[in-house]
Amino acid sequence: METLEELSKEYRDTIPSDLRRVHSFEWYLETLYEDPKVARSSHQRLADMFDYYGTEYDEEAGVVEYALAAEDPLDEGENTFYGRGIHESIHEFVNKVKSGARGLGPEKRIKLLLGPVGSGKSDFDRQVRQYFEDYTARDEGRMYTFRWTGLCDILGDQDPSDDVVRSPMNQDPLVLLPPKQRERVLEDINEALDAPYTIRNEQALDPASEFYMDALLEHYDDDLQQVLENHIEVVRLLADENKRQAIETFEPKDKKNQDETELTGDVNYSKIAVYGESDPRAFDYSGAFCNANRGIFSGEELLKLQREFLYDFLHATQEQTIKPKSNPRIDIDQVIVGRTNMPEYRDKKGDEKMEAFNDRTKRIDFPYVLQYDAEARIYRKMLKNADVPEMHVEPHTLEMAGLFGVLTRIEEPDGGTISILQKAKAYNGEIDEGEDIDVTKLREEGDTTADIGEGMDGVSPRFIGDEIAEAIMDSMHRGRTFLSPLAAFNHLEENLENHGSIPEEQFEDYYRYLELVREEYKERAIEDVRHALAYDLDEIQRQGEKYMDHVMAYIDDDTVEDELTGREQDPDEAFLRAVEEKLDVPGDRKDDFRQEVANWVSRRAREGEPFEPQDNDRLRRALERKLWEDKKHNINFSALVSSGDLDDDERNAWVDALEEQGYSTDGAKEVLEFAGAEVAKSELEE
Repeated sequence: METLEELSKEYRDTIPSDLRRVHSFEWYLETLYEDPKVARSSHQRLADMFDYYGTEYDEEAGVVEYALAAEDPLDEGENTFYGRGIHESIHEFVNKVKSGARGLGPEKRIKLLLGPVGSGKSDFDRQVRQYFEDYTARDEGRMYTFRWTGLCDILGDQDPSDDVVRSPMNQDPLVLLPPKQRERVLEDINEALDAPYTIRNEQALDPASEFYMDALLEHYDDDLQQVLENHIEVVRLLADENKRQAIETFEPKDKKNQDETELTGDVNYSKIAVYGESDPRAFDYSGAFCNANRGIFSGEELLKLQREFLYDFLHATQEQTIKPKSNPRIDIDQVIVGRTNMPEYRDKKGDEKMEAFNDRTKRIDFPYVLQYDAEARIYRKMLKNADVPEMHVEPHTLEMAGLFGVLTRIEEPDGGTISILQKAKAYNGEIDEGEDIDVTKLREEGDTTADIGEGMDGVSPRFIGDEIAEAIMDSMHRGRTFLSPLAAFNHLEENLENHGSIPEEQFEDYYRYLELVREEYKERAIEDVRHALAYDLDEIQRQGEKYMDHVMAYIDDDTVEDELTGREQDPDEAFLRAVEEKLDVPGDRKDDFRQEVANWVSRRAREGEPFEPQDNDRLRRALERKLWEDKKHNINFSALVSSGDLDDDERNAWVDALEEQGYSTDGAKEVLEFAGAEVAKSELEE
C-alpha cells in the first residue's frame, strides 16, 4: 500500500528543483554564460528535444529514427509508431525543425502535416507536445521567463491586483536588455555554445512590458540596473498544454463565427475602466498565438479555417509577429504545426487566393502504413492496451487484416509484370528467389500514379481495428476463446459498405482485394497444416544429408554412394530437382541455389557447427514440402473436416504440432478443418 508520505516524496522528486524558486536577473545572466542553451529559440529547443530521447540511423531507409516515436520511452512503448513511411515523415518533420533552428527558412513556415484519416499525424503531433512538456521539465530543456514586481510603488494608477505581473507572452528575460547590450551578451554566449546553431533574439518587449519598462526607466532616471534589480524576478517556465503555457492547440469553430481574436488576443474589458481602452495594460493576451509563445502552436484541421482567418498566419510565419486589432504588433517565437486531411487540402490546393498561405507552408505527408507486418503491429498494440486477456489471436489474423489494408492503399502496378499482391509482399520485404522486383522503382511509380502520393488513400487502420474489435466481441458472445482470420474476414466483408469514408466506386476493388487475402491465407494455413502433418525431424535430417551428399558430388563432378546397394553412382538429378522445385527454383538457377546451400554448410563446418537442415529456412521449407508430397497421399484429408472420422491420438498429435506454431487448441482444430477441406478439394481436382 502506498502511503501519502511516499506519494508526496515521489512527486517532489519528479518536479524541477527550482520550479517555485525566484531568481534575480543577475542570476539569469550568469546562468546563460554557464549554459547558453537556456536561451534557445523554440525551433532550437524542439530540435534538441528529438535528439535528447535517442536516435538510431536506419542506413537502408536513409532516415533517422527518433526514440520518442519508435520506442516511446516515457510510456514504455505504449505509443510507438510502426512502418517505414511514418518514420520517413517524422524524419522529414524533424529536418525542417532543425533547418529552422539554424535559421535556414523553415522557422518562418507552417509545418503542415497532411494525410488521410487515421494515418498517425494527430498522434504524432500529440506525442511531440507531450515530450516537449517533459523536456522543459528537465535540466536539459529548461527555459525561464520573468515577472514585474512592486509596480504599485511606482505607478500611481496601477491596479492593486496588478502589483505583480507575469510577462504576458512568457518572453525570455533577455528581451529586457536593450538591443545593443543584448547583442554583446549573445556574442559572448555564442562563443561558448556547443551546438550546430547560433542563438539569436531580436524580439521587442510585448506592449505591456514595454509600458512598464518605460515608466520604470523614467522613474529611475534611465538606470536599467535599478529597474532589473528592484522590479524583475526570473522564474522557471514549463510547457503545459492544459495551462495553455508554451503549448497551444487550436481547433476551428463554426465557420460563420470565426474571430481573429481567438488567435491574437482581445481587449480585457474588465481593465478598460481602470486603464482606458488604448492603454496596453488593458489588453488580454489570451489568443492562441500568445499562449503558444516559446513553444508549439498546434492547429487541428487548419485548412477548415476561412481564407480571411488564415491571413493571420502570414505575419505569424514570415514576420514572426502578430497584430491584434487596435494594438501594436507583438513578436512571437513558436513552432507552428498544422494538421489537415485530404479533402480540405484538395479543396484549397487549386485556390489561387491561397497562394501566399501555401508559399508559407512546408507540407509533410503522413501516408498510411504500406508494410502489412508493421500494420499488424498497430492492431497488436491496440489489443495489448485492451482488456481481452482471454482471447487468443491466431497466427496470420492481424497480418492478413493488415494485408487487406495495404492492398487498398497502394497503386496497381503498371505493365502487368507483377500483381498487386506481389507488390504488397515486396513492400513487406518478401521477394521470392528469381523475382526481378525493384521496390524503389515501384515506390516511385506509385507516387507518380497516385493523386497526392501512394498511401494517401485507402482503408483506415481505424476501420480495420474496429472490425477486429467487433469480431472479438462476436466470438466472445458465441463462446469462442480465439480470433481467427476467417472471423476477421467475415466482419470486414459484411461492413465494407457500411463505412461512410469508403467511396461506392471502390467496393468492387475492395471485395476483390479481400478475395486475394483469403487466397493468401489459404496458402499459409495449408503450409501450417503441412508442417504439422508432415514434420518429421529425423526424416528431414536424413533427407537433408542425402540432398547435401548429392549436391557436393554434383559441384565436385564426383560420384555418390547409393544408400541401398553401396555402389558409386552419379548424383541423383531427379531427387535434387524434386527438392528444389518445392521452392520454385527454375532449372537455370539450380546451380546458384546449390552453391548457396553448399557455402552455408561450409561456413557452419568452419565454425564447428553440425549440419542441421532445419536451421536453413529455405532448405527446411523445401525438404518439408518434399516430405509432404511423399506423405500426403497416405493422409485422409476428408477426415480432418470431421473429428468423428479421425483417430483421437493422431488428431491430438496434429493439434499439438499446431499449438507449437502459436495456435490455440480450438484454433488448431479450426485450421485443420479449413485446410483439410481445401486440400481434400484440390486432391479430388487432381
